[in-house]
Amino acid sequence: MKRLLILGAGTSGTMMANHLKHELDQEEWEIVIIDECDTHYYQPGYLFLPFDLYAPEDIQKPIRDFIPRGVNFMHEKLDKILPAEQRVISANGDSFHYDLLIIATGTKPAPDETTGMLGKEWKKSVFDFYTYDGALDLRNKLREWEGGKLVVHITEMPIKCPVAPLEFAFLADSYFKHKGIRDKVDITFVTPMSGAFTKPKATAALNHLLTEKHINIIPDFAIERIDNDNKTIVDYGGSSVPFDLLVTVPTNKGDALIERSGLGDELNYVPTNKGTLQSKDYPNIFVLGDASNLPASKAGSVAHFEAEILTENIKRYIAGEPLKADFDGHANCFVETGNGKALLLDFNYSHEPVEGEFPIPGIGPLRLLKESRMNHMGKMAFRWIYWNMLLKGTHIPFVSAAMSESGKHYDK
Repeated sequence: MKRLLILGAGTSGTMMANHLKHELDQEEWEIVIIDECDTHYYQPGYLFLPFDLYAPEDIQKPIRDFIPRGVNFMHEKLDKILPAEQRVISANGDSFHYDLLIIATGTKPAPDETTGMLGKEWKKSVFDFYTYDGALDLRNKLREWEGGKLVVHITEMPIKCPVAPLEFAFLADSYFKHKGIRDKVDITFVTPMSGAFTKPKATAALNHLLTEKHINIIPDFAIERIDNDNKTIVDYGGSSVPFDLLVTVPTNKGDALIERSGLGDELNYVPTNKGTLQSKDYPNIFVLGDASNLPASKAGSVAHFEAEILTENIKRYIAGEPLKADFDGHANCFVETGNGKALLLDFNYSHEPVEGEFPIPGIGPLRLLKESRMNHMGKMAFRWIYWNMLLKGTHIPFVSAAMSESGKHYDK
């Protein structure tokens, strides 16, 4: 019997297990998924946990609840991939042979990459929210914090969910208003980018919201270090930004497994064909989600679209047929803007976010690149969709893997 091995039981790996369970001949193929964790986290919930909008139990469930019957889940920490031997070695020395390998090991914050980030102020006045523990610690801090200079900071790109730091700034504005201390909080958004986002039209809309909410923005900031004694972040040009509370997004890196295996770039992301999702170096290895080096957003919606396309390409590879370069970089994401509103972005490799209607052209009911309560309701509803449809590989009506240009108001 042949073995298809999936590394990682996060969003991408779990979706692939559910898709392929129904597509591969069980008499011919064994599907094995390996992860060192036994808890599945709804990572978009990390944004809401610090503001007490979600409780811890809302964003975590047992991994095994989402692994389909007939797929073998193994709770193992992995040490190395040996692609020339078609084997994966676990930390305790177990060896797993594969005929096909799917890498879905994700990305993780690496605060040790920045001088001073893990200094004496870590978890005192310097926090992250890109981990469950970090978000929970920040929630406890915000409950008692009485105001001052709040700096929301991105260390470098790419990061998981590129809009999340902006959403944090917007939600902080709303949170402190409701606590009655917004006048005691100075919020500054510090980014290495030249604006609020990577795409011009979305940047214009988001910069406008920052101004409207009296949130300062400092662009083009390349951090060198955190000065714990003076409570400032310092860039390579020597300029500095003071803080009383720093909420930072550390450098994001692919799993250390990729580095140990010699399969990644300088940030441990696996070089991947951006259309087919096949490894550029090994034909029987495929990569999706945050583990790849694709020039697409590292977000759950991207993993969802990739999973649909990769399922077809896995079938074609097994059948000896040419792969289809169908992944177009499609991403859509709600941007929570506070006060019960959100806006929605929909874009791909070649098209930036523009105004329009989604998912039904001309009807919506969601509006692109505009704040609305309906968009906020969509953002909140996504948690149910995630647990009950997306992870299980269930088709989501009206939302296709390839981005549709219909309903979008492009300049003529």
